[in-house]
Amino acid sequence: MKKVLTYGTYDLLHVGHINILKKAKELGDYLIVGLSTDEFNAIKGKKSFYTYEQRKTILEAVKYVDLVIPEKTWEQKTDDVKKYNIDIFVMGDDWEGKFDFLKEYCEVKILPRTPDVSSTSARNYLDEAYKTLLKS
Repeated sequence: MKKVLTYGTYDLLHVGHINILKKAKELGDYLIVGLSTDEFNAIKGKKSFYTYEQRKTILEAVKYVDLVIPEKTWEQKTDDVKKYNIDIFVMGDDWEGKFDFLKEYCEVKILPRTPDVSSTSARNYLDEAYKTLLKS
């Protein structure tokens, strides 16, 4: 069985998230997603719309995802690769070169992101729509 691992916040799940999860799953038999905890997001200066538990429930409902684990630190990736016997580590191309140190333990694949789609752009759009609604 070929195991694949990826990480992310997966807030405001959108087609870009689904595309990378689908492509990651196509690389192997079992897809593990390291999901950033709320505490880790705070360290990164991020605040998710959904809580960790809500995002975990949403990801677990995605047919490509076999297991969701908490991402609590930047440093845990090597330990996770070893613990779960990962064959392929996958990230979007905005992370290119940042995880080359994992090549010692598994294959590292960088996948292209879906153009013009992100949780940040969705959040900004919703914020503007809400402000417009309040003005009317």
